[in-house]
Parts: sequence; C-alpha cells; structure tokens
Amino acid sequence: KRVPTAEGAIPVHVPQVRDTAEPFESRLLTFLTGHRDVLQRLVTEMYARGLSTRDIEEAFTDATGARLLTKSQVSELTETLWSDFEAFQTRDLRPFPVEYLFLDAVFEPMRRTGRTREGVLAAWGICRDGRRVLLHLALGNTESYENWLEFLRNLVKRGMRTPTTVTSDGAPGLIRAIEQVWPQSLRIRCWAHKARNVLDKVPDAARADVKAHLAQIREAATLADGQQAVQRFRDTFGARYPSALKSLEDDLEASLNHLRVPAAHRKYVRTTNLLERTFEEERRRTKVIPRFWTEHSALKLIFGTLDRASRRWQRLTISEIEIKHMDQLREELGLEMSVERKTEQTGEISSGVA
Repeated sequence: KRVPTAEGAIPVHVPQVRDTAEPFESRLLTFLTGHRDVLQRLVTEMYARGLSTRDIEEAFTDATGARLLTKSQVSELTETLWSDFEAFQTRDLRPFPVEYLFLDAVFEPMRRTGRTREGVLAAWGICRDGRRVLLHLALGNTESYENWLEFLRNLVKRGMRTPTTVTSDGAPGLIRAIEQVWPQSLRIRCWAHKARNVLDKVPDAARADVKAHLAQIREAATLADGQQAVQRFRDTFGARYPSALKSLEDDLEASLNHLRVPAAHRKYVRTTNLLERTFEEERRRTKVIPRFWTEHSALKLIFGTLDRASRRWQRLTISEIEIKHMDQLREELGLEMSVERKTEQTGEISSGVA
C-alpha cells in the first residue's frame, strides 16, 4: 500500500493475518495517516492561495521526476474546502452582533452555462465588539431582487440580528431587497461608487474642483452640514453639469446616512472597499483559471480565498462612548437592543423606582 504524505508517497507492506477475530492495526499506518493530514492542509493552502492543480502536481515531484500527486489526487485533497464552505453556509450567526452590514458581488466565468459570468453574492459585517466577519457567500447568477432577497433571508434565518446600517452599491434589485428585509435599518450608498458616477459626468478640467466639493459632502461633521454641502454643490455646478448633479441627488438620503453613525466609524461604513479589496485578491487567484467548470469548483475556490483573506481583517477599537452612540441610533430607528443595553436600561428603571 502506498500512502501519500507531505514527504512523498511511502510504500507500506500490510501483513495478512489468519485465525484471529481481531483485525490487524498498523501503528506505522496510523502515524503516516497523520502525515497525510499535513499533506492535505499543505495542498489546500497552496490551492487557496494561488496555485492551480497543475502547479501543485508539479510542485510534488521527486528528484527522479516522478509525480507524488496527480491532479485528481490534488482535487480530492482540496475537497476539505467544500466541507468547510458547507459548514460556513449553515453556521449560527447569533454569536455575531452585527452593527454594520456590507453587501457586494463578484462575477466569475462559468463553463456550465451560456452566460459569460455568474455572480457570487457576499456579505460581511462589523460587530458591536469591533470584529470584522465574513458572513455569507452564495451563487447569485444575476444581482436580481429575487437572488438578493433569498440571500438576505438566509442571514435572518441563521439568527443574524437586524443591522444598524447596510452599505451597498446602487443595484436596484439589491436596494429593493434590503428595504424589504430590513426596512428600519439605515441604508448607506457606497461613496466610492457614488463619486465615480458623478465624476464620470464632468470634463477632465473640472474633475478636481468637483471632487473637492464631493469630499466636503462626504466628510461633513454632521448630517445638517452634509445637506448644506449638497446645496453648495447645486449652486456651484447645477447649471454647468446637470447630469453630475442628477447623479449626486440619486438616492441622496442613503448617500448621507453615514453621517449619522459615530464619526470614527464613518470611513468604514461609507464604502464597500474592504470587500472590494478582498475580491481583488480573489481575482488574482482565480485568473489562473480561464473558466470554472462547475458551480462546485467556483464556490470552493472563491470561499477558500475570501475566507483566508478575511482572517487578516483588523479588528476595530470601539469606545464606550461610541457604543452608546450606536445604541442611541438603534433606539431612534426602532431596532432591538443588545443584551448589554437591555440590562443597562433595566438597571436604570430599577434605580428610578428605588
């Protein structure tokens, strides 16, 4: 019997035993199986971090040129990613008290359909304790209302609480699904997308001036200041660049909602940039594959790449004052309180009665 290990394939002779009800158990095979687990982890990490099955096959070649692993064996070893993905898709989300939710999609080429690309929908969040967590991935085909609605309902079904804010681009189906599932949450329009859309509608000579005015809106100290900055934009550019003004005013309330969260959090909630950067890392990995053969292979690799990238996301430091601001905003929106806040309110009522 040949046992693949991280050190190469090792031949092991297994004796045949007779006249005994007790089967033979090899301590050597048990030891080598542990080394096979090391091999599986090694191959899986190589695959998820950028090597194709052919690259891995060639990497596991001994001094004589003999292949220690075939492509089919590599595929078999990386199946642990699929089992990890299935567990990820069904895990309980109640341990993650999400305050700020972010939604986006990545599109990948697939051989199994006539479509050029199919979408993979993604959600991540910033929790009350500052953790950044990848929450869900699912095939979306198109960014339709129906696909996003099913995706968001999955988050609710798995116990995720209603988020304080939801940041997304301007896809109509996505916006409609957000407002259907979480009508009380503050919906935030991604400022990276918003700024690009506005700047695309002005001549190059005016871009710097328009960009500076957009920054005044985005960086306003308060919601009222942001609204005043919008009026200055209207007065300055409305007549010259009506298309740019129309783009700015499209979904304007959502474009200003980031000004209602604690000031230190605004740079995090006003864009989906973290997810965009993670998608860029995923695309560097998947570009070695011209086209996925199956949904299974696509989701397995995309999950492996995004999951590993998300492990490097830095935790936010959130102060007690910021937590109180977040709780106050949730109360204003009519959202359920955290356990800590409910306990605090109960204590305040008890003290008042006493």
